[in-house]
Amino acid sequence: MNLSDSRTAGQPPRRVSAMEAVLAHLRTAIERGEYAVGDKLPSEAELCRTLEVSRPVLREALRALQTMGLTVSKTGKGTFVVASTVEDPTFGDYAASDLLEVRRHVEIPVAGYAALRRTPENLDHLAHLLDRMERETDTTAWVAMDTLFHLAVAEAAQNPVFRRVIEEIRDALARQSAFLNELGGRREQSNREHRAIVEALVDGSEVDAAEAMAHHLDRVETTLTDIVRPGHTSTTTEGGRER
Repeated sequence: MNLSDSRTAGQPPRRVSAMEAVLAHLRTAIERGEYAVGDKLPSEAELCRTLEVSRPVLREALRALQTMGLTVSKTGKGTFVVASTVEDPTFGDYAASDLLEVRRHVEIPVAGYAALRRTPENLDHLAHLLDRMERETDTTAWVAMDTLFHLAVAEAAQNPVFRRVIEEIRDALARQSAFLNELGGRREQSNREHRAIVEALVDGSEVDAAEAMAHHLDRVETTLTDIVRPGHTSTTTEGGRER
C-alpha cells in the first residue's frame, strides 16, 4: 500500500506528503473504530511494511497523532489509542484553543503598540527576518524564524512584559507552526501575512498593524480547524473561542 502519491482535492490541488497520507490513514482507522480506545497500534516495523513508508515518515505521523490527542506513546511499550475523535490539539504545554485565545489578546494589541513605538533598528531586524524567511526552503529553519518574528514584533512594542509572554509560549508556537506547515501548507501564506504586518509597522499605523495581526491569527485558526475537523466551519466569538 504505497501512500506517497496521494493528493488532496483543494483548489489549487496540493500534493500530500507521505507523512500526511500515513496520518490520514491511521486517523481514519482510529475514528472508524478499527483501533479502539485502549488498543495498541501495530509496531513501527509492521506499520512501515504495511504502508510502505520509511520509519522517519511513520514517526512524524505518529507524533502528529499524539499532538491531535488521539494516541499516547509509552517508551518501550508502543503507541496506544486514547481517543476516537480529535478535540483540541496540544502544542507543548498548551492546548491549541488556549494558545490562540492568549495570542489574540496579546499579539493583536502588541502589533498596534509596535506600530507606534518601533525604532529603525526594530524595522531593520524585522525586514531582515522576512527576507530570510521568504528565501528559506528548510521547514525546521523557517519555523525557528517564525517564532523569532513574533518575538521581534513584541520587542518593537518596547514593553519587556510582552516579550516575556511570547517567550513563555515560544515552544508551543514553534510546535504549532511546524504542525500547520506540515499538514496545512501554511508557509507561503504566512510569509505574506507577516509582510503585511511589517508594512503596517513601517507605516506607523496602529489600526492596520492590529488588523494585519488579527488576519494572521484568523488564518492560523482556519487552517488548524481544517486539519482537525475537515469540512467544519467554525463560528467564533469576539475573543476567538468557538461556540
